[in-house]
Amino acid sequence: MQLYYNPYSSNTRRVLLAADHLGVDFDLVKIDLASQDDRRRLGEINDNGKLPVLIDGDFVLWESCAIMQYLADGTPGQTVWPQERRARADVSRWMFWACQHFAPAIGVLTWEHLWKKYVTGQDADPKEVARGEADLAEAARVLDKHLATRRWLVGDAVSLADYAVVAPLMYKEKARLPLADYPHLLAWFERIQALPAWQRTDHDW
Repeated sequence: MQLYYNPYSSNTRRVLLAADHLGVDFDLVKIDLASQDDRRRLGEINDNGKLPVLIDGDFVLWESCAIMQYLADGTPGQTVWPQERRARADVSRWMFWACQHFAPAIGVLTWEHLWKKYVTGQDADPKEVARGEADLAEAARVLDKHLATRRWLVGDAVSLADYAVVAPLMYKEKARLPLADYPHLLAWFERIQALPAWQRTDHDW
């Protein structure tokens, strides 16, 4: 299998976390999003022009959470993607929530505080920062409440849900994410950071 990726992509980080946990290896194909030629190559396999993309023989799969589920389904004996109907739905719920709510809010702040100056030369827009912080506060409140009585998002052990939600926190410091008021979220993040999968995929982003 090949994985088209970029090390600065939190969507890529999701897949790398799952793959490391599952013991899945692939040939990594790095895409430089600043390169017109690399973007053309990416567009040839994903009309969305987004990363990551998995190629398994003649099967091309994009969308990070779909890739995570596909890798888990191909790994006998895995425990991060439950077989039981309700547990699997619960994991899916948090994976969808990560993509629809948590990651987009963090993405606003990552863009404004980290990438915007590099890409456009412009400083952060206070209105956009305020919007990102408000959206993040709403999502972080939900996550913090959920984690007040449990160590992991679903069940008694780490699952694809944890890896999907946690990935954009790789930019917690650089994007100046205002999370000090969410102790249960931060304690969970510390537990994730202690996992071998996080440590092995942490390359000084």
